[in-house]
Amino acid sequence: MKPKKRLYDTLLIEHLAKQRQMIFISGPRQVGKTTTCRAHGDAYVNWDNIDDRETILAGPATLIDHFQLNRLSEIPMVVVYDELHKYLRWKQFLKGFFDTYADQLRIIVTGSSRMDIYRRGGDSLMGRYFLYRMHPFSVAETLTQNLPDEKRIFRSPKKVGEANFDALWTHGGYPEPFLKRDMRFSRRWQSLRLEQLVREDIRDLTQIQQLDQLELLVKLLSGRSSQQLIYASLSSNIRVSIDTIRRWIDVLVGLHLGFLIKPWFKNVSRSLRKEPKWFLRDWASITDIGDKAETFVACHLLKAVEGWNDMGLGKFELGYLRDKEKREVDFVVVRDGQPWFLVEVKNRNESISPTLAYFQRQLAAPFAFQVVVDLNYVDADCFAKSGPPIVVPARTFLSQLL
Repeated sequence: MKPKKRLYDTLLIEHLAKQRQMIFISGPRQVGKTTTCRAHGDAYVNWDNIDDRETILAGPATLIDHFQLNRLSEIPMVVVYDELHKYLRWKQFLKGFFDTYADQLRIIVTGSSRMDIYRRGGDSLMGRYFLYRMHPFSVAETLTQNLPDEKRIFRSPKKVGEANFDALWTHGGYPEPFLKRDMRFSRRWQSLRLEQLVREDIRDLTQIQQLDQLELLVKLLSGRSSQQLIYASLSSNIRVSIDTIRRWIDVLVGLHLGFLIKPWFKNVSRSLRKEPKWFLRDWASITDIGDKAETFVACHLLKAVEGWNDMGLGKFELGYLRDKEKREVDFVVVRDGQPWFLVEVKNRNESISPTLAYFQRQLAAPFAFQVVVDLNYVDADCFAKSGPPIVVPARTFLSQLL
């Protein structure tokens, strides 16, 4: 059965009912931001629409009059601004609009580039908005769209239907390919999305001129998901400086092609000197089964960690573990500065990695899981009791996240 509602619908309903701050929704292209937000808006304004752009440039008063937002209403009306960050003075516009009309309206702002990057430096909007990062469908979101609470942020285990799990694994979690479940469509969708990101988003939002070399970097990164990034090697392959490679990867992360996970140490300065691991946002196109399994779980963990942070349920971090002897564990989730659980990902059932047990002892983490993708669901709570590492099916473990 195809999901008809998103987790983010519930999140928007709760925020609009309880908070006066603006809602910022950030997320990858085609993740469903516009569709979800428009369902909760009374007026929709898109910077990419020439008529809407003209209305925005005329000023807030013109916008209020144009959409008749100054009429008596039982509940505050909701205005949705789409891709407004492309407007050079968007923060000044929103500040004035919010300060003048905050008691009469609620405001949702969406953007396909990472809107959280604009918080750097003196943020004139500080205190006037909350940021929520939108992710593709996950195992847990196909099962429930309710929000977790602070007492129990992980969910009770629930069996995901085989059709939904297979569709997530094969077509990815982006709404269109996930819901269509047509391989020919998915291949064309993936190709077009990549082309739009490189040829449109990067051209429109950055000053990068060497698009041909950047495309080569994207091609290389598409085949290296779940692997440690060696900037010097990429620099040699692309024939640009290491600093340029770092800057381009930052751009690709900002545009949601992929994300970086850094090694975690209690001493933060040590982690900054190590190379991060790179993961694609869309695992569906990955051909290596081991890389795909690790990326599949990584995307679920990132969604959970960012979601818990955005909902104010604590301070969470996602990292990986690696020491000088090259012992490594795929993921560590840190809660309020302390290691909470470790995750080692396998595609098929294997004996528990001794490295998983080693790092759990070293860090005194309550939980350690060897998550196996090709295992049947087990109706038991992974978090019921802390203890030594256990093998858990991905179907069970991921159903307890977000």
